[in-house]
Amino acid sequence: MDAYLIPDAPSSMYYISNFITAEEEEFILKSIPPNRWVSLSRRRLQSVPSRLTANNTLLPSPLPAWLEKPVVERLKSLGGIFVRAPHGINHCLINEYLPGQGIMPHEDGGAYHPVVATVSLGGSIVLEVTQKRTADPETPGAVEDQSTGGEKKTWRILQEPRSLLVTCGSAYTDTLHGIAEVVEDVDLSEQTVANWSLLGDKDIIIAHGGRNERLTRTSLTLRDVKKVSELGSKLFGKTKIGNGR
Repeated sequence: MDAYLIPDAPSSMYYISNFITAEEEEFILKSIPPNRWVSLSRRRLQSVPSRLTANNTLLPSPLPAWLEKPVVERLKSLGGIFVRAPHGINHCLINEYLPGQGIMPHEDGGAYHPVVATVSLGGSIVLEVTQKRTADPETPGAVEDQSTGGEKKTWRILQEPRSLLVTCGSAYTDTLHGIAEVVEDVDLSEQTVANWSLLGDKDIIIAHGGRNERLTRTSLTLRDVKKVSELGSKLFGKTKIGNGR
């Protein structure tokens, strides 16, 4: 994965353009069940194979075949991304963003093993990654980043259709990520986009004057839920839960 490390981003974030083909993208979008969407104020989503319980426990079942192949199988072929994850890939959150929709800065949190793999479908979007707010200086153990005068660092990651973004390490634990509610991303260049050198087709952005008009984007966020119901494990067996080892 060293060749895909984003050089100007928190360690460790990796970006692979054209992780899946256009044909595979079309197949996945057609395979997402149309009757399982849950509508929120800013987007709609699905949890596969199911939503977590109130105490962040997953009742496991096999991931659907249209996710296993090509996405999960291809992630496994990359090697050690999920090698330390207790269950491998056992959960996928599907989000749909229409132009102008986004999500406030947030973190994935402790319910998951600290690795997340996101495949983007349909349209490009800028993910805004922000250093977590420095704790109150009066709080024991608080650390302030002197290199920025105490200000939070920010990074912009352009996620293209069919791309893969992997977030782990300090990028998972020490940052927040969000998507601005705009219909167009602007001021995109080598100086402002952290993964510029890894983009698959930066010429499109250049030709449009550093602008990206938002289209409908669907994201597949694949993770390992730490707490898995023993009942579910007995029913399905650990070897059938998208093990990424």
